Amino acid sequence: MPNSVIIKRKVLFGDCDPEGIVYTPRFSYFVVEAVHDALTVWLSGPGLRTLLGFNLLPPARAFSLEFLHPVTWDDELSIKVSVSSVGLHSFTFLVEGSLTPDVMAFTSSLTHVCVSPITREVIEVPLQLRALLQP
Repeated sequence: MPNSVIIKRKVLFGDCDPEGIVYTPRFSYFVVEAVHDALTVWLSGPGLRTLLGFNLLPPARAFSLEFLHPVTWDDELSIKVSVSSVGLHSFTFLVEGSLTPDVMAFTSSLTHVCVSPITREVIEVPLQLRALLQP
């Protein structure tokens, strides 16, 4: 698997409810955007655009999120993204958000399945992409 990528993200006022705690749905954005940023590193080009260049559509097949600690306005998250598995038709990322090295805020798993943009049928992970995600 390629090396993990650490993405830094500052929590904005608009990410939070009136009490200053991050809205639950915002975490899904944090995860997806961190994965796109990590893909930019691993694929050596704009993450999502480069992924689409493999002639596939990558809809999410599975997404899970576990909240471990409150996150508030102005907190800075260190979001670690790694490839946890590459299957025949899909690939899965592990995403871990921390406030400090000792305080894990959330963990998440995001699985994308490969779909042909022409037939809309499930296809195998292209060999070139597989090589980049599991060297």
